[in-house]
Amino acid sequence: MQADPQLLLAARAGDPDAMQALLVRLRPDIRRYAAYQCGRATALDDVVQEALIVVHRRIGTVRDLRAFGGWLARVVTRLCLLPALQVLRAVEVLSDSERVDFSSRRHDDLQADVVRALESLPETYREVVVMRDFEELTIGEMAARLSLTPEATKSRLHRARALVREYLVAGGHAP
Repeated sequence: MQADPQLLLAARAGDPDAMQALLVRLRPDIRRYAAYQCGRATALDDVVQEALIVVHRRIGTVRDLRAFGGWLARVVTRLCLLPALQVLRAVEVLSDSERVDFSSRRHDDLQADVVRALESLPETYREVVVMRDFEELTIGEMAARLSLTPEATKSRLHRARALVREYLVAGGHAP
């Protein structure tokens, strides 16, 4: 993901036309890289849009413009991992050995494991994880949507996260 150095300098200096041109030029490269990195598990358009927002907001933090391509690749990779990381953060507290196991997995393997874990859940549990960790709804919003009490919603979410954890700890096999 390389960009014209002059365009990068102008965008970094705050030229709005240069920034617009840079974002337009980067979009196809970001999309290709995101498709490669994210696979089918992530909403590709969301990753591309978020990456463009990060470029717009943070281009001034890139010290060496020769490193721009690598910086942007890391941004896209992190954005691809975000859904998996949100689920893992939400899963009940992991033991030290489990934490080491997860941190040593390749990001695409971990993302695939999280997707399989979510797919293994019964629909009632999967929907609460998606609402909370992907749609970022509050317990009250979830309860209203599900026609449940907040307490029942919390209980269902707790059970869903426990099932995800069991699946991941078991190495990708349903408990």
